[in-house]
Amino acid sequence: MIVSDGAPSSVPGRDWYARPVLDVARDLLGAVLTRRTPDGVVSLRLTEVEAYDGASDPGSHAYRGRTRRNATMFGAPGHLYVYRHLGLHHCVNVVCGPDGEASAVLLRAGEVVDGADLARSRRLASGVARTERDLARGPARLAVALGLDLSDDGADVTAPEAGVALHLRAGPSLAGPSLVEPVETSAVVRTGPRVGVSGEGGRADLFPWRFWLDAEPTVSVYRAAPART
Repeated sequence: MIVSDGAPSSVPGRDWYARPVLDVARDLLGAVLTRRTPDGVVSLRLTEVEAYDGASDPGSHAYRGRTRRNATMFGAPGHLYVYRHLGLHHCVNVVCGPDGEASAVLLRAGEVVDGADLARSRRLASGVARTERDLARGPARLAVALGLDLSDDGADVTAPEAGVALHLRAGPSLAGPSLVEPVETSAVVRTGPRVGVSGEGGRADLFPWRFWLDAEPTVSVYRAAPART
């Protein structure tokens, strides 16, 4: 694959995802997620993500254990965990950490770098797409732009020619999974509280686990969870 700036890219293996969730989350910034369907190809560069750490994280779906909904989180790393939020929108995560520990990174936003026409047509079919920056700005829009839904839960992103694959820029650091560097080493990475997470899991002092590339127009707007009454 060739990313938008002409640089070659590489698909990391499963071991790359079998790392602490905060490390994987930060390193996913700038990576390119590609989705292939009979309709065409859409690729986007990730600009915003959130980390969720299973049983140690009150904001995680897996905090209280395994269910039918979150079962994919407990499986092998390098697979997608896709769920439906409030019965309305799909959200896409990448499972990471050791098999059985249920950590994952939510893909919150990205810049469409290939297949913008197809991404736009999908977005228009489901609602409004006012500008290019809005095509995948927010987790629900990202899922729609890529054409991902519940049928993609469990999809493997470690196979280069699969229906959905995640690419990092190739370089000397790709010699081994523990040596992979963040994709955009010159970019400034910001951190803050996760969007819409209530209770202890939404506290900025304990869980500043939203990561984004500074000055990226595709990063979504922060919204705190509604106050509990």
